[in-house]
Amino acid sequence: MSLKHSLAKILFEASLLKRVERTGYSYLGTGGENVAAHSFGVIFATLILCKILPQKVDELKALKMALLHDFTEARTGDFNAVNKLYNQADEKKALTEAFSSLPFGEEVLILFEEYRKNETLEAKIVHDADTLDLIVQLKEQKDLNNPFAERWINYAKGRLQLKEAKDLAEAILEIEWCSWWFERLLREKNEKGP
Repeated sequence: MSLKHSLAKILFEASLLKRVERTGYSYLGTGGENVAAHSFGVIFATLILCKILPQKVDELKALKMALLHDFTEARTGDFNAVNKLYNQADEKKALTEAFSSLPFGEEVLILFEEYRKNETLEAKIVHDADTLDLIVQLKEQKDLNNPFAERWINYAKGRLQLKEAKDLAEAILEIEWCSWWFERLLREKNEKGP
């Protein structure tokens, strides 16, 4: 198979993540998203953490790690916390088979292994970004009156490792999910008067 065909196949595989639903929301009772949407949130949170950390970070490495952190779910599906009690996915096999014919396949496997070990600063950033994205989604569900979201938030907060991520989580929880746009509308209305 030619390289261009292998590249085309991996693009189709990545595209499938737009249709793989994250399964934890069925246990929460409200909300929902696909793996690609979640990955975007993780990538964005990774960028923010890289920018606010006081120490030097390999930002490109962290962003690549964030992009790939759930890539295996195109082949394995998304196992939520309950599913993981009964099932185990061979993520290394899935990733190896997905990227084995590509010249950058070894780099992908190294990044994924580093992420899974969670020992480097970049891996910790991505793990915390993964949790922060979940907290953002849970805060939205809490603000929309899901009575169980608060319990999930407290559990998720306990997984955060970096001080900056913990501080950001607290800021997320202090504001309403819609405040970024709604407060401006109210301010503009008040400035114009009745």
